Amino acid sequence: MQVDFKLKSWVKVSHDSDFPIQNIPFGIGLLPSGNKVVCTRIGDQVIDLVRMFDAGLLPVAGLTRVVLNDGFLNGFIELGKATTNGVRAAIIETLQEDAGASTRDEMSDCQQHISKVQMCLPVNIGDYTDFYSSREHATNVGTMFRDPDNALLPNWLHIPVGYHGRASSIVVSGTPIKRPHGQTLPAGATSPVYGPSRLLDFELEMGYVIGKKSVLGEQITTGEADDYIFGLVLFNDWSARDIQKWEYVPLGPFLGKNFASTISPWIVTLEALEPFRVEGPEQDPKVLPYLEYEGKKNFDIKLQVGIQTENGSEKIVSQSNFKYMYWNMCQQLAHHTVNGCNVRVGDLNASGTIS
Repeated sequence: MQVDFKLKSWVKVSHDSDFPIQNIPFGIGLLPSGNKVVCTRIGDQVIDLVRMFDAGLLPVAGLTRVVLNDGFLNGFIELGKATTNGVRAAIIETLQEDAGASTRDEMSDCQQHISKVQMCLPVNIGDYTDFYSSREHATNVGTMFRDPDNALLPNWLHIPVGYHGRASSIVVSGTPIKRPHGQTLPAGATSPVYGPSRLLDFELEMGYVIGKKSVLGEQITTGEADDYIFGLVLFNDWSARDIQKWEYVPLGPFLGKNFASTISPWIVTLEALEPFRVEGPEQDPKVLPYLEYEGKKNFDIKLQVGIQTENGSEKIVSQSNFKYMYWNMCQQLAHHTVNGCNVRVGDLNASGTIS
């Protein structure tokens, strides 16, 4: 469906809200009633899709009440984009400023203020892969951990480097994270010590949720990849740098990464992001044919990190944009499956730190 920037809603939405009528993301909300349901958001209002369905406001072929009341988005996503995009279109229609009084009344009964809703992990994540696709970040890490003159390893400009992470420790934003313990090698020491990480770090990333399963032994091409991506989330790859530095040779990240990762509760659909497609960075040397792609595959999404103290004050420490990624999502998914690895609905891939 086309995104109309001129579209307005009868629901009051702040001009700087991330949830205008053009967005309509999907998430799982625990309502005051105790029901855990598929929902969406406009402004500061969370909309219960089960109540919408019961009110006859979601006349979309293939949609069932069961998938809206399942506790995760997996079943809803698996219905396919024809159905999920149809649901977005139906929601937008009820929220438009020219909606009738009866529709507004029915929709008002489906809404709760965000302060009354506990947002939950949106998908049951089966597998998780973290990529390493920002050239600037890879260069910085190579400079810190290895030789500054050879910061990028020989393969980095030829393949979207990634590793399989731990799905069980991915939690929704707002979940308290306990400082990890492990082995570290203090500066100047010859033997490791055990204790809490002293270099706990964050990594600003974007994650994307797989919305369509593939077959074991078959690969997804860059031209097909968009059909397999349901939507995007914000992603924080918590990292214990001192644990990571001691353990990462020869097999890469392990305990320095798998203690926790955080994702936003709302999944913004790929369709909602269509107007923000842009060209990606020039890739030199030329990539192998299976990584070639056509069209605009990067997205102009402004991002920032703020650190908030206990007294509530905040300091912005990083500002960036998703458009800077050297390897785009379609290339990542094509590389992920080029050997025949299959993906399943609800799998999560992360971009790697966005410098």
